[in-house]
Amino acid sequence: MIVYEFKVKGKDQQYRAIDEAIRTSQFIQNKCLRYWMDNKDSKVDKYALNKYCAVLAAEFPFADELNSMARQSAAERSWSAIARFYNNCKKKVKGKKGFPKFKKNCRSVEYKTSGWKLSETRKAITFLGKKGIGTLKLKGRYNLNYYDIKQIKRVRLVRRADGYYAQFAIDVDIKVESQPTNQIVGIDLGLKYFIADSKGNVEPSPQFYRKSEKQLNRANRKKSKKFSLAKKKTKQRQSNNYHKARNRYARKHLRVSRQRKEYCLRLAYSVIQSNDLVAYEDLNVKGLVKNRHLAKSISDTGWYTFRSWLEYFGHKYGKVTVAVPPHNTSQNCSHCGEKVKKSLSTRTHVCPHCNYVADRDVNASINILRLGLSTVGHTGIYATGDLPSWAVGVSLLSNGESMNVESSYQ
Repeated sequence: MIVYEFKVKGKDQQYRAIDEAIRTSQFIQNKCLRYWMDNKDSKVDKYALNKYCAVLAAEFPFADELNSMARQSAAERSWSAIARFYNNCKKKVKGKKGFPKFKKNCRSVEYKTSGWKLSETRKAITFLGKKGIGTLKLKGRYNLNYYDIKQIKRVRLVRRADGYYAQFAIDVDIKVESQPTNQIVGIDLGLKYFIADSKGNVEPSPQFYRKSEKQLNRANRKKSKKFSLAKKKTKQRQSNNYHKARNRYARKHLRVSRQRKEYCLRLAYSVIQSNDLVAYEDLNVKGLVKNRHLAKSISDTGWYTFRSWLEYFGHKYGKVTVAVPPHNTSQNCSHCGEKVKKSLSTRTHVCPHCNYVADRDVNASINILRLGLSTVGHTGIYATGDLPSWAVGVSLLSNGESMNVESSYQ
């Protein structure tokens, strides 16, 4: 399964029609969630929510204007949140179980196999239905002529700060044969170095957010100056200048996010192409960001994004990726195995037992590789950022993010 993304070009009235379709999809998603909450005693499953979409279409004229497949896709998004909650309860996950919440700001609407039609040249797409989206031009480097229409299982329209995008989920075998390199590597993820491997190579952390923080704060202040508290209390719309400043601020954040994603993608691709086995830490990033002293730095690194791409390319090129527990990988000596306690500020590993001296992160990467070699099988998880619901059991992400949309240089 691959996901191709194109920027769409249209008129202002078409963009407004896309916004209306997104709001309708959000309305149906929230209505389905409310229907499940009000009928917990009865058996409400995925198929019951799909049938409820027809009831909503008959009751609300604006819901009937949306394509039936798009309505079902919105219902599946609700069911994916419900199913995730049920699974967490069955697995007795510690802490909050992720009870489904109502969506306040959806940024995408998803179509299945109907409600859209590609042009003969595959350079434009026409959305059918009463919303009036019409024909949109597709701007991008990918060529959809290589694939049959039946292979396109989902089409999603996404609204971002810099415009509107169309994503195509295509059912193809992504596995590619590659020649073995006879190389193995262990990777330690850190803050000083983004990665340090068992061969002694290090990659500095790019710190995209830190470098752009002044510009972001300046744009945020300009946005705040144009915000009117009086209009908010009276529930009036903010001025056009406020919305323009808000969009400029959002575009700067979007640029940082894309820089981080592209950096992680290229680095993961390079690591996979150079090695047959890659061992890395199974970090609990969600728990680590609770540290208020390091939360900003951890979020800026993009460890989870790098891991997702690493596992995705490992699956694509037939390489082994092994996630190992990170406990004591920095404390244990990779030469003699003795435990040498040291604080986070100590960046050099000096073993008093065998006099082995190495960089702290390089020492940890050697321990990670040793643990990875002792693990049997492929323990990495496959990156499922944009896979559709029929492939991984959940629907496409409703926030418009695209984790495994490949760049064209691969």
